[in-house]
Amino acid sequence: MSSEYNSAKQRSAELRKALSTYAYEYYVLDNPSVPDAEYDRLFSELQKIESSFPELIVSDSPTQRVGAQPLDKFSQIEHKVPMLSLDNAFSAEDLIAFDKRMGSRINNATVNYVAEPKLDGAAVSLFYKNGQLVYGATRGDGKVGEDITHNVRTIKSIPLSLRGEGFPEELEVRGEIFMPLASFERLNQEAAGSGDKLFVNPRNAAAGSLRQLDPKITSKRQLKMCAYSVGYYSGEGLPDNHFDSLLRLKDWGFVINAEMKVLSDIHECVTYCEALAEKRPKLDYEIDGIVFKINNFSIQKELGFVARAPRWAIAYKFPAQEEITILEDVEFQVGRTGVITPVARLKPVFVGGVTVSNATLHNMDEVRRLGLKIGDSVVIRRAGDVIPKVVKSVPEKRPENSREIMLPTLCPVCNSPVETEQDGVLARCSGTLICSAQLKESIKHFASRKAMNIDGLGDKLIDQLVTKELIDDVVGLYKLDVKNLSLLERMGDKLAKKIINAIEGSKDCTLAQFIYALGVPEVGETTAELLAKTFQDLESIMSASEEQLQAVDDIGPIMASNIHTFFVFETNKNKVAQLLELGVCPKRYEKVVSSENSALLDKKVVITGTLPTMSRDEMKSLLKSHGAKVQSSVSSKTDYLIAGEAAGSKLEKATKLGIPVLSEEQALLLVQ
Repeated sequence: MSSEYNSAKQRSAELRKALSTYAYEYYVLDNPSVPDAEYDRLFSELQKIESSFPELIVSDSPTQRVGAQPLDKFSQIEHKVPMLSLDNAFSAEDLIAFDKRMGSRINNATVNYVAEPKLDGAAVSLFYKNGQLVYGATRGDGKVGEDITHNVRTIKSIPLSLRGEGFPEELEVRGEIFMPLASFERLNQEAAGSGDKLFVNPRNAAAGSLRQLDPKITSKRQLKMCAYSVGYYSGEGLPDNHFDSLLRLKDWGFVINAEMKVLSDIHECVTYCEALAEKRPKLDYEIDGIVFKINNFSIQKELGFVARAPRWAIAYKFPAQEEITILEDVEFQVGRTGVITPVARLKPVFVGGVTVSNATLHNMDEVRRLGLKIGDSVVIRRAGDVIPKVVKSVPEKRPENSREIMLPTLCPVCNSPVETEQDGVLARCSGTLICSAQLKESIKHFASRKAMNIDGLGDKLIDQLVTKELIDDVVGLYKLDVKNLSLLERMGDKLAKKIINAIEGSKDCTLAQFIYALGVPEVGETTAELLAKTFQDLESIMSASEEQLQAVDDIGPIMASNIHTFFVFETNKNKVAQLLELGVCPKRYEKVVSSENSALLDKKVVITGTLPTMSRDEMKSLLKSHGAKVQSSVSSKTDYLIAGEAAGSKLEKATKLGIPVLSEEQALLLVQ
């Protein structure tokens, strides 16, 4: 190597280190040590070196924040740990009730809370390996998000490589990407000047910026990212509580919220809400509430999760904004189960950061309760800043030509008679098999990601298939071919083949997916999984009596009746039989060993460290198949800890509690 090259290599390393430090001081600490001109001078010097010696360009160089080529489309990334939602609180009473629920589960142990402003942006997951950013992903549906690595790399408050030392080998950091108000105003000023469409609010601007296929556009939007948790990490490297783990993230180069505080009890949380509500208008970013989390990780693990949310955290939502507008009309929509829902058509009004023109009225009982008439002035609220809701009418403003809201006697789609049930509260179209609205919605549900997951089979395509009578139920999907699909608008052979392949691929599904896809009334994902786990095969579920169904945890008399009635109905049985005949093959649920001979039956087992020959997921599946209850944290009720290499705090705790510790080999002997 020439001396010139060696000199350039040394200087580029020095420049990268200096620029990284200056960027951290500027974007994270908000305390720059050098003027912008000095940063720009050094940045330019590094660019020149890399231009002369391209082989010196590394992925975490400051010059590479905007270097990727535009994408054709987004790929998907499965989160290592699901990104769950949070339960909401709307008042001090809700917070106190939450605290009492937590106390009853942990024997009123003393806890403190971490309060963090709930930024109004887009949730993201950032994955690092050996300190280097590997990818960034949107929240998506909580399990699978979109790969936005090319865009997150342009955000200067996101470290391309972690600072300092002591970070885990693998680290997933979660946070909110948002647009500061000053950046939002500047963006809209530029849009207005060029005649482009304005963004409605900073949240939409941030989310839209992240979904740009060209990273150069994202880089101009001046986004920021604030870290709020660690989703996953391997080995050691984090403290035992949430607050200190966020401080550790700050040391490693992330922005954390300056308003974050540790509070000693729920009453301090209530006071914090009042104080931040007053400060809210002065912040340079938008927030829609406050997230309160129990600080101690071991208590978090003890509390665990419900289906979609952790028990140890809650989002306090600021009081929703309200506006008055006119109820111009009420239309009736038909859902996949035939339920007819009144929908308010409103004179458009700007409320809670968006323009609202429609709002659900739920049912006719809600219409009567609110005393609504068409033509009324009504108060609109965005409950939790998300769902537009008609709160009340203003009778004193009612015009003389106002009209009563009448439930139709015939279905607005198929003209079948409308039946009412539950004392007139619920209205349902009786034309189950001939109602195209029910048919379209049932097919959309069947093909959705959480059901049969038929990629490419969207709402518009399903509308065309039904309208042109190419299918008349979900069975028809598996009779489609490239030839008849190609007849549809904007459908070439290539796309048709892709959709047919997706339909074919959906035949290989889990039992829970299939049960959920069938659209049994009131059976959601969790219940479908529960049915699959309990009965293990489709035939057993279909033949189960109401008594057998009620014996399943969380299935009550009404749900049991719905499930039983669904599978007794001859049309539904025939539909299932046709699907199976066409090749749909729901996998039998992995049978759990219930024999008295299983040494692990009902034993509570925790796995930690790296096992010699198996992954932890493989060991987990094996243990479950032999009746064990695999848990994530060690407690006095744990029966065994299976420990591999680099086992940490769980091993220490198990040793202190006198819990038997097994190697992988010993665990396999126990299984045998």
